[in-house]
Parts: sequence; structure tokens; C-alpha cells
Amino acid sequence: MWHSIKQVSAHTGLKPHVLRYYEKEGLLPDVARSPSGVRRYRQQDLDGLGLICCLKNTGMSIRQIREFVELSKHGDATLAQRCDMLRRHKQNVEEDIAQMQLHLEKVGAKIAYFTAQYEEYLQNGGDK
Repeated sequence: MWHSIKQVSAHTGLKPHVLRYYEKEGLLPDVARSPSGVRRYRQQDLDGLGLICCLKNTGMSIRQIREFVELSKHGDATLAQRCDMLRRHKQNVEEDIAQMQLHLEKVGAKIAYFTAQYEEYLQNGGDK
């Protein structure tokens, strides 16, 4: 079954120009075309887009994603390299999450501090 760029855009939330950019950058190799040149996305393209979005949304660069896609083209011979790439990426994401958790705790502490200050302000007469 084929999907048009409009259907893929609606399904993924990615704008058509982003889909074309991903194709131009080598992230979506071998997107099929109709005889008149219209893009025809297959299920494997949608699956690839799912991974691309996941990697991009977790901070992997376009360059790194392109490298991963290039390795994928070489089949099973690159499985170890791809696993290593994903392990490193996972570790980076976990470190980012830990850092964000620290930031979140600090924000929570500031909210508690300012809330207490505001409540004390109100108890002391507020805007009088």
C-alpha cells in the first residue's frame, strides 16, 4: 500500500517540506515515485520516519541519523555498529534526563519558596 506525502504528513505531524528535507538529507533513502514523479511512501518508510523522529526528538543530530541510515543500508554486517550508536545515544539521553531532573527540582524548590513568600505577604495584609 502506498501513502502520499499529504497522508504521511497527516499521520506523522511532519510538514511536507520536512519530509522532502529528510529525503534530500539521505534520511529517507529510496522513497518510491510514481511514473509522474509523485512520492509514494511505503510502510517501511513510515517505520523509518518513526525512528528518525524518535532519534531527532531525543537530541540526535541529522548528521548522526544519516550515519545510522547509511549503516543500515549495509545490512547485518553493521548491526554491531548500529547497536553501539544507539547505546551511546541512550546514555546521552539518560544523562540529559538526569540533568533536566536536577533543573526541575530546582524550579520546584523556587516555586515552593515563592509560594511561601506570597502566602506570608497575603497574611501580612497584602496590597494595603
